[in-house]
Amino acid sequence: MLVTDSRKKGFVALVGAGPGDVGLLTVRGRELLERADVVVYDYLANVRLLQFAPEQAEKIYAGKKAASHSMTQEQINQLLVQRGRAGQRVVRLKGGDPFVFGRGGEECEALSAAGIRFEVVPGITAALAAPAYAGIPVTHRDLNSSFTFITGHEKEQVYKSTEALARTPGEGSSDIDWPSIAKLPCIAFYMGVKSLPRIVSQLIDNGMCATTPAAVIQWGTHPRQRTVVATLANLVGEVEKHKLSAPAITIIGQVVALRKNLNWFETRPLFGRCIAVTRTRHQASELTRRLEELGAQVIEAPTIELHPPVDPDRVHQALIKAARGDYDWVVLTSANSVTQVRRALQQWQLDARIFSSCRIAAIGAATNQALEQELCLRADFVPSRAVAESLADELPAHGKISGGRFSLLRADIGRPLLVQRLMQQGAAVVDDVAVYQTRTTESLPEELIEALEHKRVDWITFTSSSCVKNLVSLLGDRYNEKLQGVHLASIGPITSTALREAGLQLTVEARSPDLDCLVEAINEFSAASVAKEGAV
Repeated sequence: MLVTDSRKKGFVALVGAGPGDVGLLTVRGRELLERADVVVYDYLANVRLLQFAPEQAEKIYAGKKAASHSMTQEQINQLLVQRGRAGQRVVRLKGGDPFVFGRGGEECEALSAAGIRFEVVPGITAALAAPAYAGIPVTHRDLNSSFTFITGHEKEQVYKSTEALARTPGEGSSDIDWPSIAKLPCIAFYMGVKSLPRIVSQLIDNGMCATTPAAVIQWGTHPRQRTVVATLANLVGEVEKHKLSAPAITIIGQVVALRKNLNWFETRPLFGRCIAVTRTRHQASELTRRLEELGAQVIEAPTIELHPPVDPDRVHQALIKAARGDYDWVVLTSANSVTQVRRALQQWQLDARIFSSCRIAAIGAATNQALEQELCLRADFVPSRAVAESLADELPAHGKISGGRFSLLRADIGRPLLVQRLMQQGAAVVDDVAVYQTRTTESLPEELIEALEHKRVDWITFTSSSCVKNLVSLLGDRYNEKLQGVHLASIGPITSTALREAGLQLTVEARSPDLDCLVEAINEFSAASVAKEGAV
């Protein structure tokens, strides 16, 4: 039971989530999400926006779509008032803009009547964003000087005017002035896929030219965006042919013809490709960003979770020994290792000066970059290839191994090869210290399971051998069957070996074990496939 705290002043912010692309959220919207106690979000609000809210914030789904309402509007109003009275900071995350067919006005009326303080943060509405992403400017000085928003399905029966209610459906019970609308140069219809035959018929019957260019844009600004362009007379048939459905926006006007030259979003090299990223959750964002910039739809499906070390005292002792000068070399094997070392330094109130008397080796450019960014340190040695074998082979040229003292700061599942090679070359001390432990995630996201079942996944990326092993384990005995037809991309030779050992066919391997090369390999293969298809 929620208890009202009269000492705390609640606050509700109606935040426009935009049309779907996470990058279109406003700065103010993000600020409010970051401070929220509760987030009440819509069907059309991208769930990835919830990542900006505190982990402990309560997330409540209040989505409404045709014939499927998780809450009525009255229940949503009551929820916002109730949480505001309880003294909570509430973000009502609404798809598009709260006041453009979003019923934000009704929610604000309820809050005002209850004396709850509120704020409205506008969002980019679909009628502006979807056409922009489809290469259709909604105004153009040579074509139109006005642009009109209209709802494709008018307000529910309970809200209709007395006159509209008196008309039967066969008579076209509508509050829209079709003769006036048909004269307008550019119109956007929201949520009108089911009503499209009636909309087209009314426009043509009331004088709009049947050859007027028109477009329907489904999932505007999403990587799954689809656009159908036709004349007004042919639009319904083309939409049915391509099986477009809600959510969609319809644009009618001469500006639609400009798409032929202005289509930028759907022509990106990985547009339409669905790619799963199996990195840890906190690492996935960078790879996701790079793939999405090229147009891919990304499913983040972490197969690994990072946890504190089993023996933190041993980590502490390794840091103290480094500070005393007990090591000649400290070796960090991954960017995760660097992050965990930084956290350990903070925990024990130490800093990077403890490494002043030893040299540092970093396996891989990403590890070296993490050293610079997180600890303001530069590695004394980075092997030519980001594998332990290269470090063992190349390190003698940078310092004597025989009699040397080494500290390996890495994951608990680090391969024994490096320890063995250093000892074989005469190292006096090799302390293998697990600064973090890795565990397989409990389950894969339902989004990935469903996409695999329906054969919608084009690529899966792997950035470590453990990602491979964990995905195979999570998919179960039929993993080969579930991955049939999916392209597999590996960041390097060790990961590729794990794929082959699992009986999986590798599609591409990055030329160098970093994210840029991994993305480049996927992009090049996809481009070659498109060129081959075009030549057939």
